[in-house]
Amino acid sequence: MRWALVKVSLAVTAMVVVAFAVPLGLVIREMARDRAFSDAERDAAEIAPALSITTDRAQLERVVASAGPTAGMAVHIPGGDGSRAVQIGRQRAADADIAATREAGRAATAEVRDGSALLQPVALSSGRIAVVEVFIPDTAVAKGVGTAWAVLAGVGLALIVGSVAVADRLGARMVRPAQRLVDGARELGEGRLGARVPENGPRELRLAAVAFNSMADQVVQLLANERELAADLSHRLRTPLTVLRLNAASLGEGPAAEQTRAAVAQLEREVDTIIRTARDARPQTAAAGPGAGCDAAEVVRERMEFWSALAEDEGRKVRTAGVDRPVRIPVARADLAAALDALLGNVFRHTSEGTAFAVDVHNGEDAVIVLVSDAGPGIPDPESAMARGRGSGSDGSTGLGLDIVRRLAESTGGDVRIGSSVLGGTEVRIWIQLDGRRTAPRGRGHRGSVRRRRPGRVRSVLNRSRPLR
Repeated sequence: MRWALVKVSLAVTAMVVVAFAVPLGLVIREMARDRAFSDAERDAAEIAPALSITTDRAQLERVVASAGPTAGMAVHIPGGDGSRAVQIGRQRAADADIAATREAGRAATAEVRDGSALLQPVALSSGRIAVVEVFIPDTAVAKGVGTAWAVLAGVGLALIVGSVAVADRLGARMVRPAQRLVDGARELGEGRLGARVPENGPRELRLAAVAFNSMADQVVQLLANERELAADLSHRLRTPLTVLRLNAASLGEGPAAEQTRAAVAQLEREVDTIIRTARDARPQTAAAGPGAGCDAAEVVRERMEFWSALAEDEGRKVRTAGVDRPVRIPVARADLAAALDALLGNVFRHTSEGTAFAVDVHNGEDAVIVLVSDAGPGIPDPESAMARGRGSGSDGSTGLGLDIVRRLAESTGGDVRIGSSVLGGTEVRIWIQLDGRRTAPRGRGHRGSVRRRRPGRVRSVLNRSRPLR
């Protein structure tokens, strides 16, 4: 916007300068020419009284000389009645032009070398017509014209520079509030909810700043209300959790009882985490530090141990691969565990008993891929399944499980894809970016699509020979 205003001002001022300076320069040139011819007419008029009195050559030469050595004047007196023609001074005009002026009886001009000649007829006492010739050089006609053009050019240049400077200042006055508005929007988008914009500048930008600040205040208020609502809802779960914990304590000993008590304890911890997070007013927008994250292999082993007991009760074959060595990822341990629980819970919820499933971890140079696959009927519409809150329509389906997984992957620059697994059912592929600089390809894919557009060479640690158990 700033440079656009400068360009418009430059163009408009240049056109105005040209429109006024060029005609004014032409007028000055005409004025200089008229001045030169007026001076020539005045010089010729000084000779006329002497010619009306005498035609003596000596007297006329003194009169001509008194006009000045640089006057360039000549007098042409025709002969007659026995007298000879008299010519005083240097003749520059052609004889035909002098004769035509004498015959016409009025002043005329003739083009001569290096200038012009003014031919002024004068009546003598004898009745004959003498012609006074005054030479007007080109330098006299152009005298002062170059200086006038230089002054006009300087004034025009000063006007252009001044208009550009004023336009630049006006543009800066308009651009600065707009830039502050852009910076404020960027800060708000990055999670700095305290970002506000000064309400100054032109009226339109000032109104935009007022609207932006009002929007930011409403966003802060909505987030605060959402946090309070989440904290209140989570706090209401404490009473039924307490009942579950007491009932689980009375189950006695055994794997099922231990699994139940562990699940209740984990649920209590998750509720506490939700309450603390909801009460925290600072949005978590900063990137994880070098030491942040967890060991994906360890988390997968832990969660598979939890789900293996239920799988054994339902007669499901289970396989894990790629978890025999540490796999560091920039994801919190609790977040990865929640994502795995959501995917494995979907397997148990939406497939029949006896359906096999597997969890594979692929470790690469710049990405880690976690595959959760099953031998169930598959998902007919993966794109709809990824939509937040839509669910599958079955009992207990809220549509938030896959959304939790998607947000975890996208927080690292990766994504989630749903395709067909080698077991014949659904395969959910979680792409976790290690450096956060490259983004995995978006959209619904299939098994070959990730291999085709993989940002780095992913080293598969999948043990294909390991059987389902």
